[in-house]
Amino acid sequence: MAKLRLLIVEDNPLLREGMTALLNQRSDFTVVASSDSTFDAQKARHINPDVVLVDLGLRNQHSLHVVETVKRASPSARVIIMDLLPVQEDIVDYVKVGVSGFILKDATLADFVRTIHAVADGSTVLPEALAGTLFSEISRRAVTRGQAVSGVRMTRREREVIGLIVEGLSNKDIARRLHLATYTVKSHVHNILEKLALHTRLEIAAYAQRDPPSETDPS
Repeated sequence: MAKLRLLIVEDNPLLREGMTALLNQRSDFTVVASSDSTFDAQKARHINPDVVLVDLGLRNQHSLHVVETVKRASPSARVIIMDLLPVQEDIVDYVKVGVSGFILKDATLADFVRTIHAVADGSTVLPEALAGTLFSEISRRAVTRGQAVSGVRMTRREREVIGLIVEGLSNKDIARRLHLATYTVKSHVHNILEKLALHTRLEIAAYAQRDPPSETDPS
């Protein structure tokens, strides 16, 4: 049986080197490359990994951008996000750009192995502590699809925020793009959700693609 080719992108050198050593000791894996956040994800095209393990909290570049670049460069690669406990917004954003699994950094080696194999085989894997969060998110979106108020009017800024949510940007990324404070973006998102009678960012994106809101004032 051919070994699964792994790429590890992790800032912590001790964790990165330790993971590489442990996984390379196994007969079913080979770590073809490992790097900190300076890794050029375009190199994934030449490395041709089966599974990419990415630290959610990279320092020098946004992990979401790394995932997007890896998926463009190597569409067949399956991506697993590693973190201590991702928040709900992160889970949704990463699933939208093609992440196939999440693994908590305090998981056992056996859990890592099972997750890597399951994701390589085509499954989507979430730790038990996160599964309910994501599945309830998806369920709410399905239940409320089509129930948003039609013809809701938005400010220019709210429309800009909606457009960037559709692009898959997080609140921090939207704040950087629009030169706003993150708490200001969160306030806009809250107002949008209330106006549309929605509950999640996914529902905002679905609504915007189905029934774009009209503008009411230039503020």
